[in-house]
Amino acid sequence: QAQLVESGGGSVQAGGSLRLSCTTSGYTFRNICMAWFRQAPGKEREGVASIDNWTVTLYADSVRGRFTISKDNAKNTLYLQMNSLKAEDTAMYYCARAGGRYCPLLADSRNYWGWGQGTQVTVSS
Repeated sequence: QAQLVESGGGSVQAGGSLRLSCTTSGYTFRNICMAWFRQAPGKEREGVASIDNWTVTLYADSVRGRFTISKDNAKNTLYLQMNSLKAEDTAMYYCARAGGRYCPLLADSRNYWGWGQGTQVTVSS
């Protein structure tokens, strides 16, 4: 059974950086599209970034140029480097997996599963 555990969240001031990690088990990590999502209070879950089997990455417009998604297949771990953080980045961040090598649209979180407990990111202005 697939398990995903997020970590690395915290509280930072605007302009700061954080690196989130997602450790995984229970499936062949290197063959699967992975993604980061976030959800702020009172808002719908939002796709942040995805990375497919060939390490092709996609980003939401709101984070492109500031966030970088990456993965370490040897460690079965997904990362999200977040720089130049803004107050509007405040949310609970989740990692999730897709069903195969290709990444479904980030706009539809129903194509992803294996949601962990999330890690909270709070950015103060």
